[in-house]
Amino acid sequence: MISEQAVQTRIREGKMVETVEQMSPIYLEGIRRILTVSADTELVSAPAYYHAAQDAPSLNAYISATGIIQDELGHAQIAYRLLQDLGIDKEQLVYERKPEAFKYPYAFDVPLDSWTELVVANAFYDRAGYVLLGDVYKHTTFGPWKRALLKVDREENFHLRHGETWMRKIIEQPGGREKLQRAVDWMFPLTIEWFGLPDDLKKHGEQLGYGFKGSSNDTLRQIWMSTAIPLCQELGLNVPAHYDAQQSKYVLDFPFPSEFDAAEKRWRFENGPISWDAVLERWKARGPKNKEFVDDLQRGYRELHFEIGNQT
Repeated sequence: MISEQAVQTRIREGKMVETVEQMSPIYLEGIRRILTVSADTELVSAPAYYHAAQDAPSLNAYISATGIIQDELGHAQIAYRLLQDLGIDKEQLVYERKPEAFKYPYAFDVPLDSWTELVVANAFYDRAGYVLLGDVYKHTTFGPWKRALLKVDREENFHLRHGETWMRKIIEQPGGREKLQRAVDWMFPLTIEWFGLPDDLKKHGEQLGYGFKGSSNDTLRQIWMSTAIPLCQELGLNVPAHYDAQQSKYVLDFPFPSEFDAAEKRWRFENGPISWDAVLERWKARGPKNKEFVDDLQRGYRELHFEIGNQT
């Protein structure tokens, strides 16, 4: 490893960081943290999407959904493999952590119970992934991740386009707009929350300072809204946000952050804003599908090791 000053000098000179030997302790800790969140998010999206894919309206639709799931697992493998190169036990990270120890957006703990909710997730959640990883791809100073994200960036773009295409199909069906609106009502604010703490409360400044990404949480939130909101407006769907020309940015029309009832998939906007400490408490406690989805991912590993243990 090298000193903090040396890694900062390397970054200022426009050189990529390629190996652990070229990292300072803070750089290594930070890149491990952001890679873990990325890997966990891609991994847990697989059982979340698979659950909803059972409601696919046709065989072709089901195949397209499973193709997206396969992509997500591949994206997770890329990030976990990079973590392995950074000294993390990949097998332990994937198969031996407790469900609540996984680090991914709370949105994936709330079940997607229909094809409509799945395609809105593609249009919203995968758009968030595209915005976040697209920013990393453009700006990251970690060379191996930048090269790997060339493939990931293109596939995430396909996922969000899949969601857009199906939303346009559903809107033309009897009762389609109502079904989409119900999904948007709870999923839009969850995706706004996806980007994390507002800039003035952000704890890990090394993500920008060391060039793991190029834009702040609030900037990325604005980038996401700049395409998600026009999509909803095109489809005649109501979203609690609007563009403020005087401020030159999108403004939320609901208390942010707010209380969320995961069981009912309903936001308690009528109770007014809550503290970010309360949001962090909800995130830390995880949501209703956390244990089930992680168990789905770890079950085969446990069963295999149980069989091996019985044979020895």
